[in-house]
Amino acid sequence: MELIDTHQHLILRNHLGYGWTEGIDALAGDFTRDDYNALVAGRGVIATLFMETGVDEADYKREARLVAGMMGKDAADTGDLPMLGQIAACRPESDEGFEAWLDECRDLHVVGFRRLMQTMPDDMSRAETYRRNIRRIGAAGWPVDLCLSAHQLDIAADLVRACPDVAFVLDHFGTNNFRAGGFDDWRAGMARLADLPNVWVKFSGMTAYVPPDAGPADPPAAIAGAALDLFGPSRLIWGGDWPVVDLGPGLPGWIDLTQRLLAGLSADERAQIGHLNARSFYNLPD
Repeated sequence: MELIDTHQHLILRNHLGYGWTEGIDALAGDFTRDDYNALVAGRGVIATLFMETGVDEADYKREARLVAGMMGKDAADTGDLPMLGQIAACRPESDEGFEAWLDECRDLHVVGFRRLMQTMPDDMSRAETYRRNIRRIGAAGWPVDLCLSAHQLDIAADLVRACPDVAFVLDHFGTNNFRAGGFDDWRAGMARLADLPNVWVKFSGMTAYVPPDAGPADPPAAIAGAALDLFGPSRLIWGGDWPVVDLGPGLPGWIDLTQRLLAGLSADERAQIGHLNARSFYNLPD
């Protein structure tokens, strides 16, 4: 199964601040491209997309500029997996500098944008300024990643309905901050999102967020099965979520689990989830 990892974080502490990692032993230190390449060697990963890493507020533009400098190099010479683009951070809640940031990102190998929602007030995405700027992203040809708490699924649905011409992908099956016994509520929220044709789901992240007492006997299998039932293989996009995945089984373990969870699909369906949907959703080169 060939994989394009659409959710590769890097932690580069000599350049950027990562306040959210404080006190998390598994995320101490740096996490570099060399580290990543060693973990996925021989495991089917053919390319990556960098995903903004929730850096400190003063650093989010600096992060995108730094990552842009890592691209465009000959992978055969550097030994790196090709990084095909990046999903950059943005601040759609404010008009100040927003258009200028979009203009700059055209030259930074940006293929999409994300604004973390799970750490922000619920009303942030309900403001017309926020929604107008999300529509600007879509009008410019970029998709938007949604990263939010499981209890915010209906808030995400409201945003998606308000921006029908924007393509959205819900990171980590929408399982951030998943609560004990929360499976049925999560599935109901996901069903409402599945009715919206401009929403995809990222096949990523659940092992770091879903507790053993989520409800079903095998939470990862139940979540993957529900996503497949509701969205189908044509609307699922694989991601590794490294190094956050180290809070669960680690990246090699997540790749192995992916293989198990998708074993019942056809080769064509696994290819859709593994890399083909990523190419079309993010408008990546062949």
